[in-house]
Amino acid sequence: MGSRAAGHLEPVPAAAAPGRATFLELFFDLVYVFALTRISARAFEDLSREPARDHAAAAITGSGKTLLLLLALWSVWQGTAWTTSRYDPYRAPLQVVVLTALVSSMVMGVAIPRAFSATSLMFATAYVIAQVTRPVILSIALGAHPYRRLKVRMAVVFAVTGVLWISGALVSTNAQVVLWSVALAAEYVAARCGWPVPGLGRSTVSKWEIVGEHLAERYQQFFLVALGETILVAGFAYSKGPYGSGHMWAFALAVATSIMLWRIYVQRAGQILAEAVQTARHPANIGRSAADTHLIMVIGLAATAIGYELVIEHPLGHAPAPWVVMVLGGPALFLTGRARFEYEVFGRVSPSRWIAVGVLAAAAVPLLFLPGVVATAAGTIVLGGVAVADARRARGAPPEAAATPF
Repeated sequence: MGSRAAGHLEPVPAAAAPGRATFLELFFDLVYVFALTRISARAFEDLSREPARDHAAAAITGSGKTLLLLLALWSVWQGTAWTTSRYDPYRAPLQVVVLTALVSSMVMGVAIPRAFSATSLMFATAYVIAQVTRPVILSIALGAHPYRRLKVRMAVVFAVTGVLWISGALVSTNAQVVLWSVALAAEYVAARCGWPVPGLGRSTVSKWEIVGEHLAERYQQFFLVALGETILVAGFAYSKGPYGSGHMWAFALAVATSIMLWRIYVQRAGQILAEAVQTARHPANIGRSAADTHLIMVIGLAATAIGYELVIEHPLGHAPAPWVVMVLGGPALFLTGRARFEYEVFGRVSPSRWIAVGVLAAAAVPLLFLPGVVATAAGTIVLGGVAVADARRARGAPPEAAATPF
């Protein structure tokens, strides 16, 4: 994948033969298995205690804070994945970038449970280091290449928002949430607008060169990381005991749900994302869109995992509204992202996706009056129906080719 010769770093041509993810990239992903379990643990702690258990406002506040941390983790992972898909990941500057992101993500994961109190400065510092060092290292390694200007703009943006991250870690919790939210929003907007900086211009995303198949593979691998985290959470929750029939059924349904989530994701679209990116008129545009789509699905998986843990520990008890939102909202959010994913690859959406989302929404109210394990069963059945509909549509038909609108 690209040249490994000495000299300044060069972008890998979009038409180059794709390289598989390196061992270092896969090692980097393993850190996110840990980080995502910390996200789930933090959300579980918020939702399983008073007042969040019975009061929607407290649950929303706690969930919003956890989502902010998840978006920060995703930003670091995505920035690293795009970098290794645009430049040769075997070159020393790229390996320094990945190792820096790996260590920073690990520190962020450690800091997550108390990121809005005792470890806020730890989380913010690690995040800023990961985001600022990446464009700085690349701007040096690129030499006089035209892409160097883009990296300089990125470094400027992350340096400015970094002030907000560090400042937020030093003030009260409410002010911290505001400053971190503003910083993260500014970074996401800047990325969508080509990293504009006064006096330095901006770039057009559609003109960015990427090795699409490598990037597609990275998204698929991160989805598997997030899916694996749901299994870990269910296993850890059940292993605590007790092992009554209700706990057993909740655990079994959690495992079945994870299998359904995997089956729905890989049903054709999940298998040929690389083909869709390769045949797209603007590979960078579908790459950017697929990033947003996978973020939606990963948030859905995280919410589903939190629902697993809540229900496995209290399978036959009354399920408060915030718990039902996690148990049913997680699969619904996943299906919403999966519908968009299908559009990105094929230019259309199967009706089963929207029907399933509607059924989950309609079932939420009556399930408020039933044990949590029943809500989990409802989610599993709905996802199973989608998986069956996908299998029936594909039965006897030739494999569908990618037809991306991008």
